[in-house]
Amino acid sequence: MKNEKFQGHAAVLVANVIFGLAVPMSSFLLVPASADGKAWLGPLGYIATRCFFAAIIFWIIQCFLPKEKVERKDLWTIILGGVMGFAVSQTFTAWSLYYANPVYFSFVGALCPIAVMLGAWMTLGERITGVKTVGVIIGLAGALLMVYMSATGQSTDGINNLLGLGFALLSLLTWVIYLLITRKVSAKYSSVTQMKWTFLSSAIVMVPLTLVMEGPEQQMLYTSACTWQAAGATAFVVLLATVLGYFMIPYALQRINATTVSTYTNLQPVVASVVAFSIGQAMLTWDKPVAGVLVLLSAYLVTLEPKKK
Repeated sequence: MKNEKFQGHAAVLVANVIFGLAVPMSSFLLVPASADGKAWLGPLGYIATRCFFAAIIFWIIQCFLPKEKVERKDLWTIILGGVMGFAVSQTFTAWSLYYANPVYFSFVGALCPIAVMLGAWMTLGERITGVKTVGVIIGLAGALLMVYMSATGQSTDGINNLLGLGFALLSLLTWVIYLLITRKVSAKYSSVTQMKWTFLSSAIVMVPLTLVMEGPEQQMLYTSACTWQAAGATAFVVLLATVLGYFMIPYALQRINATTVSTYTNLQPVVASVVAFSIGQAMLTWDKPVAGVLVLLSAYLVTLEPKKK
């Protein structure tokens, strides 16, 4: 039992470090870096690329593993949760990274434990203690600081930080819905079984949608204009942040609870911020460390378990 818990903690730790590194990588692919206003990928094309290649990889992997029969009702749960947790959530993520600086985006992601707690309170009747209430207030203060700096134009790193923050919040909410929807089936089926259906259903949704809505705008990555940097960032996002990262989340959920899994989300803003500052994607201004401290402190307080009498 202890060994399984250790494996669960290790899996979610690695996954969130990867997700943290993926934030500046994705920003590099999505934000236009030249005067002609062209990016390597559009937001929808970014998601379609991830889910298309991830679906192929997971279906190839399952050919070498024992076949696992999925009950029909569970299959629909996996598909619904997968579309919500990847196609919808990551599309909001892509739009957020296009408009907002990667540091602000990662801070919103750190509010995940608060969203999970509120979701558990509304759906499961989980009690909210006084300490957790203080944590929620502190987290809201951090979020309001980012909104204020964006609304007043004092944070100029992103194209439109306020709009980007809105998309980041939607991404967070849909991710929490994914955790709540799939928490039961995650314990019944292997990660590969869940992910092959998750990415297949997401690809069926996103690839046609991308062709219709963005079409030729995806040409930069798939032509001779592509550089080694763009190809490497895409490979990292697909192979590590999509295939390996999303494999490890259900693997961890089979061994530790959803609240603990959401707690590790706090690593993402730390990793993402350090990388973004170091490569010049964001400027280190006074509001970012203050907002970061408030958000991380709130996440810590929310995940504190009350002492047993």
